[in-house]
This record gives sequence, structure tokens and C-alpha cells, in this order.
Amino acid sequence: MTRKRAQRRDSPLRVVNLTRQQTLVTGGQVANAFWSRLRGLIGSEPLAPGEGLLIVPCKAIHTHFMRFPIDVLYVDAGKEVVGIGHALPPWRFGRLYHRSRFVLELPAGAANNTDTQVGDRLQIKGYEVSCGSLASTR
Repeated sequence: MTRKRAQRRDSPLRVVNLTRQQTLVTGGQVANAFWSRLRGLIGSEPLAPGEGLLIVPCKAIHTHFMRFPIDVLYVDAGKEVVGIGHALPPWRFGRLYHRSRFVLELPAGAANNTDTQVGDRLQIKGYEVSCGSLASTR
């Protein structure tokens, strides 16, 4: 049985690529507890355009038990993209990025569609991410 995911549209999380002036996430979720980070997108439906999962703190991910590919942005404490995994298929390990403080999981193709590249700066709206900690800005 498939676990239903929460309605991400109602979430305050919004992520913008400031370098490219492209919106990456208009409704997302945050995984900042051990079990929510471990579970990630396992058992959920594929991400729709504009959806995403912010995992804090995080230096590496896996797609085991997932049924769909994802794009992965590895981001440092200064909100700079330090690595990108394009269309990472199920049952894979993503690379380990020691500089990464959090990871943004996106629908496959989102990084290419927004021309997101290593070195781009992101803006997180709805949550403050700094040095691996997360505080709500509501």
C-alpha cells in the first residue's frame, strides 16, 4: 500500500534560484528529524512540478525503495549549490558532498529546466536554513 504524501501546495516552503531568477519550489516539505530524513520520499508519489523536499541537515542521499527518479541539489551553509544529481534513478546512492549542509530533492528534469548549476545561490522562503539548523520563519 502506498503512503499518501501531505499536500505540499499548502506548505510555506518556497525556493528560488537567485542566480538564474528561476523558482524551483512553490510548495514543499521539510525533513529535519531523523525519521523524516531517513524516509525522505520513500513510498510517495512522484513529485509534481513546483514540489520539493528540503532535507536538513544532509550531505548525501539514496533513492532506495523509491519508484521514480529525482533531481538532487546539494547546498552549503551559504545557500550555494555545491553539487547536482540529475534524474537520479531508484535504487541508487547519491554522491557525498562534504560541504553540503542540506539537500533539495526535486522532480527529475527540474535542474535542467531551470538551468540550475553548481555555484548558483538559492533563497529559501518560509524557513531559515543556516549551518545545518532549521528555524521556521512563520
